[in-house]
This record gives sequence, structure tokens and C-alpha cells, in this order.
Amino acid sequence: MLPQNTLSHAHKMKLRWFVTLSTLPLLGVVTAFGIMPQTDAVSRDQKAVFEDIALPMAAAPVAANATTFWRNERIQRGDTIAELLRRLNVEDQAASDYLRKSRSAEGLRRLSAGKEIQAETDANGALLALRYLSNDSNQVVIERSGKGFQTRTLPAQAEQRVQIRTGEIKTNLFAATDEAGLPDPAANQLSDIFGGDVDFHRDLRKGDRFTVIYEMTYVNGEATRTGRILSAEFINNGRAFRAAYFRTTEYTGDYYSPEGKSMHKAFLRSPIEFSRVSSGFSKSRFHPVLNKWRAHKGVDYAAPIGTKVKVTSDGVVSFVGRQGGYGNVVTVDHQGRFTTVYGHLSRFAGGIHKGQRVGQGQIIGYVGMTGLASGPHLHYEFKQNGIQRDPLKVALPDGKPVSDAQKTAFVETTRDLFGQLDMLRNSRVSKLD
Repeated sequence: MLPQNTLSHAHKMKLRWFVTLSTLPLLGVVTAFGIMPQTDAVSRDQKAVFEDIALPMAAAPVAANATTFWRNERIQRGDTIAELLRRLNVEDQAASDYLRKSRSAEGLRRLSAGKEIQAETDANGALLALRYLSNDSNQVVIERSGKGFQTRTLPAQAEQRVQIRTGEIKTNLFAATDEAGLPDPAANQLSDIFGGDVDFHRDLRKGDRFTVIYEMTYVNGEATRTGRILSAEFINNGRAFRAAYFRTTEYTGDYYSPEGKSMHKAFLRSPIEFSRVSSGFSKSRFHPVLNKWRAHKGVDYAAPIGTKVKVTSDGVVSFVGRQGGYGNVVTVDHQGRFTTVYGHLSRFAGGIHKGQRVGQGQIIGYVGMTGLASGPHLHYEFKQNGIQRDPLKVALPDGKPVSDAQKTAFVETTRDLFGQLDMLRNSRVSKLD
């Protein structure tokens, strides 16, 4: 009996190994079909395959090779074609040679850092297609053609999309807009729109909120340019400010409150974006360079050398040059009774000269530390009838409101824009409840 049991056991072990080896190709089939959606119909087909297909099965590798994959990557500084293809999981020497050497693929080799590349490969890593937006925003498609590749350039397909971003102030405006995913150009617009009512250097409070509805240009599905803010709300210390864009002429427009009041004061509150006040207006301040007490009849904004300095209102340049303790300075006259002064500049904006007309927000120079300065900053003065006033506290004159002739058009045009802000606010409140 022992020999029979031993033979029986050995026979069973051989059968188990035979069954195991015989089912390995079938496991390949399961792998090949495992990436497909698991519907009832697919499940029935899989059972039919197990029953009807004889071993050995050569169809499984064909099914795997028929699978294609799309992958996205962005050009990085110092990238080579080999490194880019590695990140795209492309293992194709012919494709590598074409992209490195062909004149038709020269545009790929010159792409700017940050540009997105999309590649289609088969399951073995062979390149089937590659597409990207060129530096001039045309769509370039490189496709496999027979044993080689061909390159086609298609005209750019541009479209405008409306985006919405909301955020909450935790430290400063720039950090909050960055966390909310608001592009820098839109963040700068937000600062300009509400800068006459909210001093972003001193008035911000933790918990302040903003909502921005703005346009974004997409070319072939890729975001390429930040457009204009259409409407926005900023809640500062419990007080809500709202604005919407209204085109006043064929070529010009401005931002207005729901009542038609211009959001742009005649003067910007600050000539620098996202800086801090290092020294305020004072009748008695210890001068860090002269080491004595004296009046400080302006406001100092600490900022890195080279930071852009904007003129705070429309006016005429009355002085450009070097002047004593001010160092490099620009003086601008406004409306006959106001004057602004911009001191310690590292350099002047190109073309700035005495007698030149400048517009609000125009770059007139760059932060420096020329003259009597202990560190890089802008010294800014605001004079009214020749007397220095505190630019952070003086009541700034308002801009022009919507004219009576355009009031009806303004209400009709902005109704939906302000309505969207209402809807977003109500939605946020309901979520909190």
C-alpha cells in the first residue's frame, strides 16, 4: 500500500505542475484585458476566451501591443531630448534620433522651460505621436509615419474661459492669492482695483476674504495668458467692497462699484506692490544715517533693489535726476495742486524725462538705496499745495463715476457680474452653516 500511495502522490504533484504551467498564458490574457472597463459584456467575453482558445496562445501579446498611453511632461531648464523622452517613458531609438537631429523637430529643441509636451506611446514604449505648443503658440504634431516620423504645424486654436478663485488672508495678499491659485497678473489687478479703499500694507486682517472672476486665454487647451478681471469682491475687516469692469468707450473701460462709483481713486495709495512700510510719516524720527532726530515727511517702503516703482496718478514729470539726500529722484506734478516724490531709486525707467506726461500705474523707476539710505527702499512723498501730507492717511480724490448717459447701460451690463458674486457668497455662507 505504501508504494501505491507514494506513486499516487507523485502523480498528483505532476498534474498540479502541468496545470499551473498550462494556465500561465491565460494569466497573460487576464493582464491584457485587466485595463479595460469591467462591464458585464466584457466579463462574458473573457469567459468565452478561457473556454475556446487553445494553448499556446499568441493573441495576448498582440492585444498588449495595441494598447496606447498618453503622458504629459513640462520642459525643464537644461533638459536634453534623452532626458525628456525618459520622463515620458519613451524607449524608441528611431524617435530619439529624429527629435535630436531632424530640422523639422528643431522647434522642440528650442522650447522654453515650462512648456508642456504630450506623448503617445505603445505598451513597449515606442513613440506614436508627440505634440506641443510652439513658442509662437502654434500646435506642433510629430507622428510616426511608416518607419519614420513626420512633423505638422497646425494654427493655434484660442479660446477665452472664465475662471473663479476665492481665498482667505492668513499673512498677506500675495501669499493668499498664490495659495488660491490666482495668477500673478490677476493678483496685481486685484490690488489695483481695491487699492484706493484698502491699504494692503496696513489694513489687512487675518480672515479677510476675496473672490475674483477673471478671463483666461487658452491655446489648444493650454492656459497661455491671464486676461482681465470681470468682477471681484474683497471683504476687509467685515466690510465688503465690490467692483465690475464696464467699457465706457470702444477702447477704454474702468472698474466701478454697484452704484457706479469709480474704484480708481485719482491717486494709488501705494507706488509699490506687495512691499512693507519700513518707516512712516512722522514729525520726529531718528535718522538711521545722520544719527539725529528730524522730521520724516514721507513714507518708506522696504523692497528689493530693482522693484518696479509706479507713478500714483496721471501727471507731468517736473524733475528727473540726482538731488541731495534723495539720491536718484523723480518728481511728478498732478492737477496743478498735488505733487508726488519718488526717492533713492537705483535707476530711472527708460525714456523718463522732464516735461513728460505719465499715466497712473506707469513704471517710472526702480527701488534702490542712492542718497542717504541705510538699505534698499523707496521714499515716497505726497504734497498738497506744496505741503507734505501723510500718503497713508490723506483723503484721496475720487475718480469719475459712470456718467448719467451711461448709467442704464452700466446697470444692464454689470447685473450678471454682481449677481455671480452674490451667488458665490451665498454658496459659501450655506457651506459654513
